[in-house]
Amino acid sequence: MTIPFWCLFIAAVLIYVAKLPVAKAMQADGGYDNHHPRAQQARLTGYGARAYAAHMNSIEIFPLFAAGVLMAHSAHVVGYLVDVLAIVFVVSRVIYLVCYLRDLHWQRSSVWMLGMLCCLLLMLSPALRALFAGGV
Repeated sequence: MTIPFWCLFIAAVLIYVAKLPVAKAMQADGGYDNHHPRAQQARLTGYGARAYAAHMNSIEIFPLFAAGVLMAHSAHVVGYLVDVLAIVFVVSRVIYLVCYLRDLHWQRSSVWMLGMLCCLLLMLSPALRALFAGGV
């Protein structure tokens, strides 16, 4: 399995890792309401609300990253830069989650932009093939 595919797997797992603080906040809010979890999540405030927003953002960004990885792969764009973009995306997502939970708002936005840039560059990689893989 290639580095970008491993990063895709890790990014998928991070979606559910980001859910753990939400579940903890829900448990602290009178117990996890498995009958109406969305209603309970909507009532969360502070740390719990930030945790939920971080989890939802992880779900929202994943398709863009997946598209970028799959576009690069399907166009046979391989190389160091594609690998680095995938790794930087995953690292940015971990930092993003930490920043969101700690309420570091401008830092969170900065690493979000970095992750989004990685997604867009991966999606553009077939058009920028010469820069990414030396003309594969």
